[in-house]
Amino acid sequence: MSHDQAPYLELLARGAAAEAYDRPVLLARASGAGPEALAALEHAKQLALRVRAELEGRRRREAELSALFETAHDLAGLRDLDAVLRAIVQRARSLLGTEVAYLSLNDPVAGDTYMRVTEGSVSARFQQVRLGMGEGLGGLVAQTARPYVTDSYFDDARFEHTRSIDAAVSDEGLVAILGVPLMLGSQVIGVLFAADRRARVFEREQVALLASFAAHAAVAIDTANLLGETRSALAELERANAIIQDHSGVLERASEVHDRLTELVLRGGGVHDVAAALSEVLDGTVEFTESPPEAGSADGHAGRHGEDWIAEVSAGGEVFGALVLRGHPDLDPVDQRTLERAAMVTSLLLLARRSAHDAEQRVRGELLDDLLDAPDRDPVLLRERAARLRADLDAPHVVLAARLDGPGTDPGTRDVASRETARGGSARDSAARETADRQRLWSAASHLAATRSGLAASRDGGTVLLLPLGPGDTPAELARQAARQLGGTLRESVTVGASSPVASPAATPGPIAGAYEQARRCLDALRLLGRSGQGAAAQDLGFLGLLLADPGDIEGYVHRTIGAVADYDRRRGTDLVGTLAAYFASGMSPARTKDDLHVHVNTVAQRLDRIGRLLGADWQSPARSLEIQLALRLHAMSALAPD
Repeated sequence: MSHDQAPYLELLARGAAAEAYDRPVLLARASGAGPEALAALEHAKQLALRVRAELEGRRRREAELSALFETAHDLAGLRDLDAVLRAIVQRARSLLGTEVAYLSLNDPVAGDTYMRVTEGSVSARFQQVRLGMGEGLGGLVAQTARPYVTDSYFDDARFEHTRSIDAAVSDEGLVAILGVPLMLGSQVIGVLFAADRRARVFEREQVALLASFAAHAAVAIDTANLLGETRSALAELERANAIIQDHSGVLERASEVHDRLTELVLRGGGVHDVAAALSEVLDGTVEFTESPPEAGSADGHAGRHGEDWIAEVSAGGEVFGALVLRGHPDLDPVDQRTLERAAMVTSLLLLARRSAHDAEQRVRGELLDDLLDAPDRDPVLLRERAARLRADLDAPHVVLAARLDGPGTDPGTRDVASRETARGGSARDSAARETADRQRLWSAASHLAATRSGLAASRDGGTVLLLPLGPGDTPAELARQAARQLGGTLRESVTVGASSPVASPAATPGPIAGAYEQARRCLDALRLLGRSGQGAAAQDLGFLGLLLADPGDIEGYVHRTIGAVADYDRRRGTDLVGTLAAYFASGMSPARTKDDLHVHVNTVAQRLDRIGRLLGADWQSPARSLEIQLALRLHAMSALAPD
């Protein structure tokens, strides 16, 4: 560790504020340090600030995930709705760093929305305010079921300002406000807000985070309503003994399902665990399917389909599949509700798993982006980041460039796409399809990289992979395997170009960018040669591969092409390379070759026969002879080059 890095390591260790990182430079300047020392300190400061920003980002993401899991834990053990809603509002305020957070609920009887929970509020008027549908920012969110954000509420003309609402907001001193809807199916039941008493811009990630908390709040409210319905049913059952006997088994099953599902959530169970638990409790066969028949409704209610019951598993308008209960055509309403609750728990488990998977893939992509774009990264930090992803960046790796060969991705298909657009297709739809195709390719490549302890990132309209080169592997074989696996996963043609091996990406990340460019050139060459859907490395393409590869690989090309002949000459003291050059120089005529070499024609024939055994029977074919002549020229030029 150099002297100029020590103060910044100490600042990082104690989590100092960003302003404190200027102090070592100021102290050095005040003490009369020279330009080189000041420049070194400034460089160390910038590195430390980048590390600090990376650590802050990780801490923030960990805090967000922790808060979401804690909220899910609260829902699993829901006993007090007010306590759960207060916890959601408090966590939203803390993670978004706002001064105030609050939650309002719709009153269907009064036709307006009222304040339910506040955190950080100091105004009694604000805490008791009611908004008509469409009034203010909250009323507009409740009416349109869309998030709205303003960095200066009183200067924003999009909202219907009323005297009572503006007075309450002014009394609280709020300026910047973000509101997201609380949704149950397609119905808005309220709004979750985060607000500041100063102007600020809410980022897209913050809007998404608040929307996640709003989804949890809606589940909590719905679950509480379900518990209220259950208590009402119990009260009615107490007044009718016959009804109690008919429904006691149903209620026991509902309670058992609640306990089983709670346990599954807490121990990280999967969707098939939910189906198995529900099968036991409902005394039937419950299956999760990703391709359900058209039954059930989009608002979260279960529906009957023949002899079966189907509950759609969905979240945020995206359908993941369905839970199918077989063998119960006459399902009790409470059991029906139990099936619907299980479908909601299943959607939460799938969302949590997807979030964790997407987060890991984004981290893999960020590390590969840094290797490509910032080759001066600290090798120690690169190794630490790679170790957390179970990747060994000290081993030899190969860079692969992959592209999906769908409409719009190949020059030969652009005219077809243009004609489709002219026949009524939309350029916007075409762009959306290309974006979706790139996302599908990135997802498949990320999965492949994770299984191979490598990295993957979306780049230049395609995907780039960094995969380790195992014993006996070659870049060409890795490219062919990747093309087959990605094409099989996507059920479409995928072309893959490979670079030459990179010895140690962690120790010397600089060559990674050049290797990526080499892989891209190889990919473009494959597609121009009509070999779309295949995988190859530059060395597979003969002298064309030499043009695509790093110029430093000339010696490798010569060795692959005529190395067997040159090695024979070194071992035996012969000059078969010279004979080969004279043979081609004479127009492949043995008679003229013997005159140029001043030997008997039989000697030429014997030498050519030896060359044929060394190079293979097809060495005089047009394609092979062209490559051999190019290798002879390069070999001669390297022999004439000064040491």
